[in-house]
Amino acid sequence: MFIIQGYLGSQKTIQRFKNREVYLESENGELILLKLHELLKGQMNLTQAIFKPVSELKPNTKYFLKYSNETEGEILARRQWNSETKQMEKVYWQTSEIKSTNLINQNLKIDYQKTDVIHYGCGPSSNAIFNVTNRNNLEIWYKTEVTEISTNTTTIFYITDFEKKLEVGHDMCSGAFRYKNSGKYKVRFTPMNIDGEALKATEWKVFDSPFANDKTFTK
Repeated sequence: MFIIQGYLGSQKTIQRFKNREVYLESENGELILLKLHELLKGQMNLTQAIFKPVSELKPNTKYFLKYSNETEGEILARRQWNSETKQMEKVYWQTSEIKSTNLINQNLKIDYQKTDVIHYGCGPSSNAIFNVTNRNNLEIWYKTEVTEISTNTTTIFYITDFEKKLEVGHDMCSGAFRYKNSGKYKVRFTPMNIDGEALKATEWKVFDSPFANDKTFTK
């Protein structure tokens, strides 16, 4: 599976994937169509598209992204700085000889730890933080569903853990989930590997808005 994520102005590119084709292109010019699986909009300047290739990728091959009817701005956005060559280069994926990814540990566990608010010059970061235990050494994506209980409004987004912690919320400038000054929320996670093989979704976990416990926040 592949996740392509847009921030601010590049969200328009992600939203256009509903009506255009997206490919992986090898160095030899071979095209593999990516089928759109999900299109998810976060609550603070982020949008995600989740794709699956329609055919098997070749081993030990470098692949680049290519869109139908792509604009010059979209081509430039798919470039990154190489500090070794001191040049801008195309973003790419490099396959290995491994055909499939190992399964996630069935005993993986996610527990609520705390909420956290940090105030910056341009605004706060705000998160509910969860600990991940019994994790094996895989790249894991967590399909995260957050519901504001009072309105029964649900937002879905894929996130990853960092140092065995999941931060559910937003940073100073962007993020998948926003919180009101007070109120209760609930979240559940569906962990999956990059082949899309998922564990059963967790039970819903209820928590207060991070701002409810923020001593520096003026209500």
